[in-house]
Amino acid sequence: MTVGEEQGEAIGNQVEPDEVLDDNLGNTVIGGRARAVLSYIAGSIAADPDAVVVDTDESSRGLRFSVHVAPGDMGRMIGRRGRVAQSIRTLVRVAGAREGVETNVDFVDE
Repeated sequence: MTVGEEQGEAIGNQVEPDEVLDDNLGNTVIGGRARAVLSYIAGSIAADPDAVVVDTDESSRGLRFSVHVAPGDMGRMIGRRGRVAQSIRTLVRVAGAREGVETNVDFVDE
């Protein structure tokens, strides 16, 4: 076994980014990478990651993500002076740009 094959086996156990982009039917999801990035970041920041829900709306201008979190986590998502929210929006915008999709992230207070 060569070094490349050993590395391939180690990498094979990880989830490839393209696997996240497919739905259960085998179709590629538009903006799947951006949504995966948003879900991961929001879940990591929230004290209650199970309460994080990301809704997606498609429009002519791109994708709009609405993030719903537990009421106690809204302050964590926004941060002081909105710095955390702006950083999340920037990261999701970059992930969407890699797929050629414009994105917008809204934090919904219920």
